[in-house]
Amino acid sequence: MTHAQDIATARPEHTLLARVRALLPGLVLCLAAAGASYGVSLLLPGVSPLIIAIVLGVLLANVVRLPAAASDGIDFSAKKLLRAGIVFLGLQLVLTDILDLGAPMLVVVVCIVAGGLFGTVLLGKLLRVPSGLSLLIACGFSICGAAAVAGAAGVTDPDDEAEEDTITAVALVVIFGTLMIPLVPLITDLLGLGSETAGMWAGGSIHEIAQVVAAGGIIGGGALTVAVIVKLARVLLLAPVVAILSIRQRRLSRTAGEPSQQRSSSKLPPIVPLFIIGFIAMVLLRSFIPLPDFVLTTGGLLQTGLLAAAMFGLGCGVKIRNLIKVGLKPFALAALSTLLVATIAYCGVTLAG
Repeated sequence: MTHAQDIATARPEHTLLARVRALLPGLVLCLAAAGASYGVSLLLPGVSPLIIAIVLGVLLANVVRLPAAASDGIDFSAKKLLRAGIVFLGLQLVLTDILDLGAPMLVVVVCIVAGGLFGTVLLGKLLRVPSGLSLLIACGFSICGAAAVAGAAGVTDPDDEAEEDTITAVALVVIFGTLMIPLVPLITDLLGLGSETAGMWAGGSIHEIAQVVAAGGIIGGGALTVAVIVKLARVLLLAPVVAILSIRQRRLSRTAGEPSQQRSSSKLPPIVPLFIIGFIAMVLLRSFIPLPDFVLTTGGLLQTGLLAAAMFGLGCGVKIRNLIKVGLKPFALAALSTLLVATIAYCGVTLAG
């Protein structure tokens, strides 16, 4: 009997145990890195453990050779733990806080996301950046950084055939979003913007929530609260965008002209992925049910831990030599996308204010 037949005929509990054993080394490594990143963040106020985790992953992957036994667990963390972290991200959103921004600002948020998405995809075509990578950059820069990249990749690339695009898009989110942390406060000072307007602009233009928090803290004067609320309003649009992309992917799969047997063997994403349903459920739970403080605290810690572990896993996939090989075009697209989103946000915030 062959090894494949052994696996096929193994009892379910034995198969599950083998799977756990395969995942354990990498999973422990990612969770330990998440814990270390959280500890470092306590020593460096204003620096997110998510940013520390992804930088740690990049450094580790490019300085030492990671053991092959850790690869399955690292891959699991980068995909599955990230989606679980997105679910708990919903506990940060309170619909009344977002509605309190007012109709004009909510229209601005929709324009930021829609304009950023369509504009970046168009710029990608002009620069001849591969369409899949352009779309992931568009989602990450317009909505909520690495979480949006992973959410979009989960439905546009269900078979992980273009995993390198996901890693590249996440790396660009980290690079350009981090550059925005000092730039936005500096520009708001030069333009003489008030703290509330500056906070809205930061929340409307910066890629990651953690980066928004850092920039809002630098601006000061109450900018942090409004920056986070505007950013969370952008995060809320992750659900409809992923649902639309999923419907689009299903249609593309059906009209690709593949033989029926081949088409049935490939994964068709659900119209609304399970993690997006979980995300929406958490938003509704937070918005309509008075949750005890310990539940919110626990949810926040789970979200941070899961996303930090996932960021470390994604960072481990970033090979500097491979990033150099992608050329200057994706970097140019990322720079233009950042400028586009920031410009739409600035014009919208000043008009709405």
